[in-house]
Amino acid sequence: MKLLDFSGVLVYDGGTSKTSIAMDIVKALRELYNEKKRLDAAIALLEARIKASHAGLGAKPAKGRRGRKSMSAAERLEVSRRMRLYWEARRSQIGPPQTLPTGEDQQANTSAAP
Repeated sequence: MKLLDFSGVLVYDGGTSKTSIAMDIVKALRELYNEKKRLDAAIALLEARIKASHAGLGAKPAKGRRGRKSMSAAERLEVSRRMRLYWEARRSQIGPPQTLPTGEDQQANTSAAP
């Protein structure tokens, strides 16, 4: 990349000397070009990483097992037994299940009303 030479450029601001302003502008431009070089390098690095990840060359996440752990038949029987005991205990605490009226019962109740 070619840096431009702005040493001959002067800016008049009315009250300061022309040479100090010209030096400040040159210094500012030099710093900006250095920062631009650094940013261009960072952009190139990031673009290379993106390109590598699309090509499958980048670092891939560790392959792990996804989803639920599979259970053996013995484990399933144990869970089944445990849940059966759990629900029996819950039902005994609540009491006998109450039946909801069926459609026929509701029609009989509404037709009997005056």
